[in-house]
Amino acid sequence: MDTDTGFLDPAQENAAAARSAEEAARAALAGTGAYLMPPADVLTCLGADASSWAHFAAHWQDLSEDAYAARLGTRRLRRYGHFSLSPATGELRLLPHSAFVQPDNTNPLYETVDRHFDPLTGAFVADPVLRRILGLLGRLVGALEVAEWWSVRVHPFRVLATAQGAGEPTPEGMHRDGVTLVSSLLVGRDNATGGESTVCSPDGDDILSATLCEPASLLVSDDRGTLHGVSPVRPVDAALPARRDVLVTTLTPG
Repeated sequence: MDTDTGFLDPAQENAAAARSAEEAARAALAGTGAYLMPPADVLTCLGADASSWAHFAAHWQDLSEDAYAARLGTRRLRRYGHFSLSPATGELRLLPHSAFVQPDNTNPLYETVDRHFDPLTGAFVADPVLRRILGLLGRLVGALEVAEWWSVRVHPFRVLATAQGAGEPTPEGMHRDGVTLVSSLLVGRDNATGGESTVCSPDGDDILSATLCEPASLLVSDDRGTLHGVSPVRPVDAALPARRDVLVTTLTPG
């Protein structure tokens, strides 16, 4: 604080705004089980500006084809990485690359399949924005559960659609991931309609529905007591493809 004027300096103001945004998200998670954090709040929490966000979003140009989704008629690009995160110290460790295994009784399409995806690139792993996102999620999940280490699974996705076929962000429909916290961060979308995200109770009661349209919109939900899914994506201009880029991250006690 400026002792002469009594006003907070810009750095202190940003820190206070970030704390307020995180407190609102934590309260909603502990209450209703879902929260949509506005882009301005997300960028404040990340300390990201237009340049650092553009650098982060550029990693979506370097994803690989998802052969498993292709078998169901959806063109989806992705990579996959697994980290451990200490909530006490903020230490983040990249774990050895392995197959992605869906827990039992969660995703009916893939729970018996060990899926193999290309690993995250070194540039993506080292990106400061990614590391701040994981730190933010590590603070938010503390509203739901306490853990010495969090198992953090990171999935950058690009879903493409044409006039001949809709893109299915969640071909399995409404589902659980078998984790504590699941999050979806919109990185970008172009020429796309649809893609509404829904979080509901196990009985089907709607908790939150929203279409993530503005980059840096962050949807978080308590996966222990909710289901989530995303409606199909279609092109606005049928002559051009539609694109939806998201970062899906899950946290469960390690």
